[in-house]
Amino acid sequence: MRYTITGDNLQFVNVQLEESDEFRSVAGAMRYMTGNMTMEAEMGGLMKGLKRKLSGSSFMLVNYKPHGGSGIVGLGGWVPGKIVDLDIGKGSWIVQKTGFLGAQTSVDMDMAFQKKLTSAMFGGEGFILQRLTGTGIAFIAACGDFNIIELKPGEKYKVATSNAVGWQDTVQYDITAAGSIKTAMFGGEGLFVTTLTGPGKIIIQSMTIMDLAEALIPYLPTNNS
Repeated sequence: MRYTITGDNLQFVNVQLEESDEFRSVAGAMRYMTGNMTMEAEMGGLMKGLKRKLSGSSFMLVNYKPHGGSGIVGLGGWVPGKIVDLDIGKGSWIVQKTGFLGAQTSVDMDMAFQKKLTSAMFGGEGFILQRLTGTGIAFIAACGDFNIIELKPGEKYKVATSNAVGWQDTVQYDITAAGSIKTAMFGGEGLFVTTLTGPGKIIIQSMTIMDLAEALIPYLPTNNS
């Protein structure tokens, strides 16, 4: 498998497959494919489908395979933002709900549960996240631009709620107070922030889909305009 990621804030991942390759994506992610590429929806078992649905992914996955030579399939996200490739063979990843876009079939996507009740209640991602394990390349997508940082052992980053796109499973994830009562009330970040502690890579987004929706509300047409 070979691939490129093209575009700026409305990106494609262009995946070139040989006849011996297989690739899968969430339903609805395909934007184009060559004429010799076949696609087939599959569930992979009722429980797997239900777990994907609970974790924010699609109930069915779509498998792609070329015939008569190499073929190309192009995937895209659903909001202005970025796509990033993750080498799962170098370590498992935890990603935000709806983050998974597609992967080689050697990558497994499953549910990941928040370890602490405070993280589930105030972390912005809910109780269920997505865990990517196995080997091979996976692609995740989210709103905004990305900042990818590799934390040293014990190094901490405090991230605004919901702006943590993903992190390697060696990274500890917790929720801590944003600061004093005055800071919590007037700092604009709420009562809590996400604390990520290394070692491992983390991905931070500049804008969440909720930020985008709130920014557009004043410009939406109403019945009076």
